Amino acid sequence: MFRLIKWLIYLAIIAFVGLVAYAYIGPFFGADFSPPVNEIRQEIILETG
Repeated sequence: MFRLIKWLIYLAIIAFVGLVAYAYIGPFFGADFSPPVNEIRQEIILETG
């Protein structure tokens, strides 16, 4: 049982390192992480009274 937990911890560490590496190296390979820059306006009618 301890061996299974140890392998899961190793796998989690490798996945975390891979995710961080992808976040830093991804833009050099064409991955675009920037949000869309579109202004959205919507009319809101507030009822008073």
